[in-house]
Amino acid sequence: MNDYLHSTIPNLKPFNYERHHDSHFINQDWVLVNGISKKKSIYTFREDNILEISRKDVVIKTSWNISLQNIFTIETEDGLIQVKAYFKDDDILVLNHVNKNEFALYINITNYDDELSSVDDIQDYLKNKYRKKVNSIIYDHEFYYIERSEEFGPFKVEELAEKVNSGEISGYCFVRDVNEYDYSNRLRVFDLINEL
Repeated sequence: MNDYLHSTIPNLKPFNYERHHDSHFINQDWVLVNGISKKKSIYTFREDNILEISRKDVVIKTSWNISLQNIFTIETEDGLIQVKAYFKDDDILVLNHVNKNEFALYINITNYDDELSSVDDIQDYLKNKYRKKVNSIIYDHEFYYIERSEEFGPFKVEELAEKVNSGEISGYCFVRDVNEYDYSNRLRVFDLINEL
């Protein structure tokens, strides 16, 4: 079952009670991404093992429990199910059905001001989230560039942009991250600049 999930959504971190329970899980509003085009559902796991599922003007109260192996038991409309919890990021929760190749994906909207009610809203949210993440990584990171078979660097993207603007180097020079060993990603200076 885990192979299916991890091939579909790579780089998941298992739920860790000490790290996630109080700060990332309890009393947080989680929008269910699966089926959002048909109906919007918000799941809130309360401390007293009450699960509130909000849909439009209706709030359904049911129950949930967690075992020592981080297996959650949740009472749903379809009966009792067992899931394992994973985080893609602190605000993206995945509940993987223990006995089936099925999972539910949730986004934490507790501190999110815009509406998440459609597939387009979800796509915009994810696009903006990862653009900010990439920008912060690129902004602080250093890269080597290669020009006329000679390697230079490392430089931050701002420094590379200044070199391009002054005409010192071409924006078409290939770059590599300081942690990479070659230029096989075919990334150019212009690609980095466009992400800023």
